[in-house]
Amino acid sequence: MSTRIDRANSEIQRCIADIIQNKMNDPRLKTLIYVSEVSVTPDFKYCKIKLGIDQEDEKVLNGIINTLQKSEGFIKRELANMVKMPQVPKLTFVVDKGTQASIRINEILKNLNIPKADDEE
Repeated sequence: MSTRIDRANSEIQRCIADIIQNKMNDPRLKTLIYVSEVSVTPDFKYCKIKLGIDQEDEKVLNGIINTLQKSEGFIKRELANMVKMPQVPKLTFVVDKGTQASIRINEILKNLNIPKADDEE
């Protein structure tokens, strides 16, 4: 991928995270949400945003994604004010399944009751 696209991805990622955390006052977005990856097309028409959400309930996850998708106009307007780009891309929000799996594995590991081994030498 080109340096231009990489810079655009990282800048959009930073700005989207700032917008979601600091500028959106929706109570449905009060759970921990972080932008794990951003992929913008080379023509800046489309942008896929992967979100890591600290939530396991599928209904809540879909509600958060729907809320963000419905707020796309607001997010695009704020993004246009923060970043100079040829055009503001159409935003698509998706849940990062890798992050969800990591959270689940960490919870399982925390709940294991493994006795500590004595030094038997």
